[in-house]
Amino acid sequence: MSSSTSTPTVVLVHGAFADASFWATVVSELQAHDVPVAAPPNPLRSLAGDAEYIASYVNQIDGPVLLVGHSYGGAVITVAGVSTPNAVGLVYVAAFALDEGETLGDIFANFGDTPLSAAIRRSNYPLPGGETGVELTVAPELYHEAFAADLPVDQSRVLAVSQRPFADVFAQPAEAAAWKTLPSWAIVATADNAIPPDGERHMAKRAGAQTIEIDSSHSIALSQPIAVADHIRAAVDATSAAPAAV
Repeated sequence: MSSSTSTPTVVLVHGAFADASFWATVVSELQAHDVPVAAPPNPLRSLAGDAEYIASYVNQIDGPVLLVGHSYGGAVITVAGVSTPNAVGLVYVAAFALDEGETLGDIFANFGDTPLSAAIRRSNYPLPGGETGVELTVAPELYHEAFAADLPVDQSRVLAVSQRPFADVFAQPAEAAAWKTLPSWAIVATADNAIPPDGERHMAKRAGAQTIEIDSSHSIALSQPIAVADHIRAAVDATSAAPAAV
């Protein structure tokens, strides 16, 4: 007799002002424990559109998927998870777990601004037909304090000038909330200067998430990758199919 398990593929969704390299060390940690993992690009153009893209990506993966989102990536997996029948759970890493009809702006309105609010700069980008859209970046000189205060300053400087612009989606409501039907896990970054930590706690509690707290900046996957990977692996273990005798 032999046994087999169905281990979900961990899909890591990065947030605003970042790209998939944000997860690099977490990916290495998961791979070292033989956890299947993928880190697709998040378009960062609109909440509905980004969720649709991630859902399409996930729906092309064979077998179960555990969705993991950092920051704005949490809002994306919250919406995308409703359209991904193979999703078995959600992990929020210093992330937005929005309710249906709720916006990113609502969280700041209810729990207060952070240093990130004053650090955001607006610029325009071209749209088809000669129109322009508004996108956001973090002022490089304020990036370390607002986004990555527990990283070496030299590393923060590199991140500050290589960040990906983020379309202004702060008023766009979540069209669905997958945490209402899927089990959730969460990590609260207690020294977060981007999302209010009390907002993270509120959203995690509302989602019924199994939650831990880590003394970290918003760039938690870079400053505390082992702790992040460990919590993700706990979710993997909980959502893996039980061994079946053959």
